[in-house]
Amino acid sequence: MAQRPREQLLVAPDRLDLENSEPFRQAAVALLDTLGQTPGRLVVDLGATQMIDSAGLRVLIMVRRHAKSRGTVVSLRRVSTELQSLLALAKMEDLFEIEDRAPA
Repeated sequence: MAQRPREQLLVAPDRLDLENSEPFRQAAVALLDTLGQTPGRLVVDLGATQMIDSAGLRVLIMVRRHAKSRGTVVSLRRVSTELQSLLALAKMEDLFEIEDRAPA
């Protein structure tokens, strides 16, 4: 029987911007550390996130790169329509699994 990948959940803040991108990155790395080098998933819940700026996009890419080096997938949960459009505009929509979208 195949074993399910281990999973960790990270709830993103209401604003993922220059001010709080570093604490978010640190929290993500700490969760990735608990997964070790075994395949897993880091789920980032964006349901409460109202605003993401370029620093927020950058930190999502940094987290994904760190996760990928460990064999871990980053999945975005409850992605707003606005964020989905921003990811598409930045050509980043294929970098992440989109688990589900937030209600409009």
